Amino acid sequence: MSTQTAIPTPRSPYARRRTTRGNYELYSWVFMRASGVVLVVLIFGHLWMNLMVGDGVHAIDFGFVAGKWASPLWQVWDLLMLWLAMIHGTNGVRTIINDYAQRDVTRGVLKGLLYLAFTITVVLGTLVIFTFDPCPPDAPAELLASFCTA
Repeated sequence: MSTQTAIPTPRSPYARRRTTRGNYELYSWVFMRASGVVLVVLIFGHLWMNLMVGDGVHAIDFGFVAGKWASPLWQVWDLLMLWLAMIHGTNGVRTIINDYAQRDVTRGVLKGLLYLAFTITVVLGTLVIFTFDPCPPDAPAELLASFCTA
């Protein structure tokens, strides 16, 4: 007769660890793909308007920007391009920091600096787009002749 030896029970049963992040990284990954596609459309539209329409790169000056931003369409277009590019880029750099910064303190400092740079750039860019004055009072008359009325 053979004796069977039982396998001893493990000291602690397997318990699946709960993640506290939820699906943030998944949403971040999906956002990167979707925003990349939208950014391609926005950037090529921007380049087409600035380089192919009219006299090309030689026509880009204060007057060109003033005329372009007189239209709410181009204000929103450039604003959307700024915000989406900054969020897309910040998310990419955040991923790189998470992958390569080994210490928690280093990771925290780098991400803090990244978010500060993001905030400053987005706030200043938004202010420039919406508070741009195409007719500043101290500009030379020949500069303003094409789009400002006296």
